[in-house]
Amino acid sequence: KKVLVRKIDAIETLGCVSVLCSDKTGTLTAGCMTATDIVTLCENEIHMCRCTADEWQTPVASATVLHLAQCGLLNNTCRVNPEGQLTGNPTEVAILEACCRVMGDDRQEYQEQNPRVFEIPFNSESKWMLTVHSVSPGVFRLILKGAPERVLALCKHAADQADICDLTDQRRGEINTALYRLMSGGRRVLCFAEMYLRDMPDDFDWKGTGPQDANFPMDGFAWLGLVGLEDPPKEGVKEAVAILDIAGCKTVMVTGDHPTTAQAIAERIGVLDSAEMEALPKEARDFTVITGAMLTEFVPEGDGFEGPEVTEEQLKFWRTAVQHARVFARVSPMHKRVIVRAYQQLGGAICAMTGDGVNDAPALKAAEVGVAMGIRGTEVAKEAADIVLLDDKFSAIVSAMGQGRLCSENLKKSIMYTLCSKIPQVMPTFAELLGVPTALTVAQVLLVDIGTDIWTAIAYACQPAENSLMRNKPRHPQKEHMVDGALLVYSYGYVGVMQMIACWCVFLSMPQMLALTEMGRHATSYSPMELQANYAGMASYYWTLVLGQVGAALATTTTRSSLFTYGLPNKWLNLCIVLEILLALLVVYWGPAQRLFKTESLTLHQALMGTGSFVAIVMVEECRKYFVRRSQKAKSQLLL
Repeated sequence: KKVLVRKIDAIETLGCVSVLCSDKTGTLTAGCMTATDIVTLCENEIHMCRCTADEWQTPVASATVLHLAQCGLLNNTCRVNPEGQLTGNPTEVAILEACCRVMGDDRQEYQEQNPRVFEIPFNSESKWMLTVHSVSPGVFRLILKGAPERVLALCKHAADQADICDLTDQRRGEINTALYRLMSGGRRVLCFAEMYLRDMPDDFDWKGTGPQDANFPMDGFAWLGLVGLEDPPKEGVKEAVAILDIAGCKTVMVTGDHPTTAQAIAERIGVLDSAEMEALPKEARDFTVITGAMLTEFVPEGDGFEGPEVTEEQLKFWRTAVQHARVFARVSPMHKRVIVRAYQQLGGAICAMTGDGVNDAPALKAAEVGVAMGIRGTEVAKEAADIVLLDDKFSAIVSAMGQGRLCSENLKKSIMYTLCSKIPQVMPTFAELLGVPTALTVAQVLLVDIGTDIWTAIAYACQPAENSLMRNKPRHPQKEHMVDGALLVYSYGYVGVMQMIACWCVFLSMPQMLALTEMGRHATSYSPMELQANYAGMASYYWTLVLGQVGAALATTTTRSSLFTYGLPNKWLNLCIVLEILLALLVVYWGPAQRLFKTESLTLHQALMGTGSFVAIVMVEECRKYFVRRSQKAKSQLLL
């Protein structure tokens, strides 16, 4: 399955997850960025072209695209490994590859002519990266790259080939229109801007992390253009999201990308349904895609939503958010932990969170199940996670969730099966108080428990899943206990009672059993013939109980599916059933075992009577499952 479980109980918890908060890049999408579109200002008009030679090498576009490529080449964190391959962030690699196609052989020479003297790295708060390059004595070139809305906020001008013009409101509107067009197509968009500082000392000591503390001006940049990058949905993600939806697990996208880009990708993979969104009331529709700016205003001061410092307004916002939100966009890592807490404390959900970065560790720890990426993930993220996807495939989460549900389901079936025999085991003890002959000795009870129930119960661990496993809502471990009233009623009051009735019917139909019951004498006063008859009665009770447990074993292998369609796929369970029947035959018909366990050989007719418990349990259960399937089918048709 390519899923590494670091904490063994996490796989069972994953089966109970009702909300899966997933990162976009590299998890829902392939993580293989490709620069596809370039937007620049050419001859006083916004020009959009594809990143192909036949489009950007036109007289209109070539000069501005070359200018943009130079900036993308200088403002980049990629490195070239000894094999000559580009390494680094996929976004950076994609931009550099596109720039190299434009620059050609001049790439290395141009980098040497414009050495980098200062850098402000990208961070999740500022969402941009700045590099400063020495152009000539006293002249420095500042290149800004990042989220379009953040970069445009620092721009006052726009570059049109060799000219610089004012960035008017009309021009901003045109840029935003092009930006929206790219993001609506699911593109991840980065914006580039530059500014020249002249008459600066060559040894100037550059300092600062942003406009608020920089010792140089950062408010007069000239907008250069936009680069659209495509990161297609990962193979199998759309199908996996659909399976999770059927399984009652809501997939929520949590990303740092622009809301429009995130929404476009969410619609492509099925996280969002545009038709369903339009049908929602306006208040609910406004909460389907939530931005980090919206969250910041309502983030509680404490660790969660249960302290006195949490306001009613915050509670109202987050209750609506966890009910309707399917995409959280432009969020920072600190928001992810708050989102998880909101789903847990206000939504009552069992939450899983995926992540790969160092800053994702708090959210991974806060979730009931933290899922880290094995290839892209940092060591810090892997240490904080409960589960690691070794191949980074989102579909592996679905497989692991199914395995978690199967573990819980099989454990529950094992418990159901084991408890079925307890009523017919204990009733002979109470019956003896009323003068009924001994129907089951202590040794025979232990033989049923040790020789029959234990090994068969263990074999349930290998039971394959039913078709309906991933069509049911997840179990909430805090509200729906594995051993609940329904299970006890099934084992004690349903199958156990059927076993008990069958055992007593066969026992009392044995020769002299009714007569011995009417006499009410203790076994110590029995004659040899009466004692032999009692042993035969005990053998019939034991045989009928064993066959009743065989029926219970087959009946509990499925909860809804018919045995005639499900079959007997568990070879270990089949083997245990065969062995327990052979053991029962040995106890009933082999002399040394008869003396040890106080049994007598049964006639063929008497042995066949014992099979009634097996037939009754299997057939009654088949009828019950038929009506359950029929009821569920009627409900599903009613919903449609």
